[in-house]
Amino acid sequence: MSLQRSYHFIAPFYDVFLARLTAGSRQRSLSRLPQQGAARVLLSGAGTGLDFPFLHLGHDYTALDLTSAMLQRSRKRGRNLQMDWVQGDSMALPFNDQQYDYVVLHLIVAVVPQPGRCLAEAARVLKPGGRILIFDKFLQRGKRAWIRRSLSVISAKFATRLDVVFEDVLDNIPNLKVVSDEPALAGGWFRLIELQREE
Repeated sequence: MSLQRSYHFIAPFYDVFLARLTAGSRQRSLSRLPQQGAARVLLSGAGTGLDFPFLHLGHDYTALDLTSAMLQRSRKRGRNLQMDWVQGDSMALPFNDQQYDYVVLHLIVAVVPQPGRCLAEAARVLKPGGRILIFDKFLQRGKRAWIRRSLSVISAKFATRLDVVFEDVLDNIPNLKVVSDEPALAGGWFRLIELQREE
């Protein structure tokens, strides 16, 4: 089953499993957005809009997701925001280079089949000096984690990967540098990472 079809069916139940569990981490990540001014912010893999309650008013937002079912649910949460909704692929963003000041990648890098393409696309549409905010689950480099790696073969087909090593993904995108990297949930399996695009 493709991820698009899978998340079409998951959409009605997505919030039940993730809303309360991830709220604190989402808020911590999004607190790094500017409190003042008007930045252009892309939420790539916006899902049902669980990030929206923690977004600052005044910015110009674009919410992108692969499935119309997720975008339809997100619209209810984004009514008070300056928001455009776009159905599209996080691994092939339908935007020109250097369009955004911030790109938010919450629970998407480890979901897509090719995490490197997702992160590279985020870097492509980011202005020099712009930042990427990541909240996701990653294996620590050098850890065997054979249970997670084994389960990933199954889970990747319908929901998410469990075997992504962030450092391996980042190694192939030289114009991004790590600003911060903090543990979030599950003993550090989930992390909050902030990246900056260099000139």
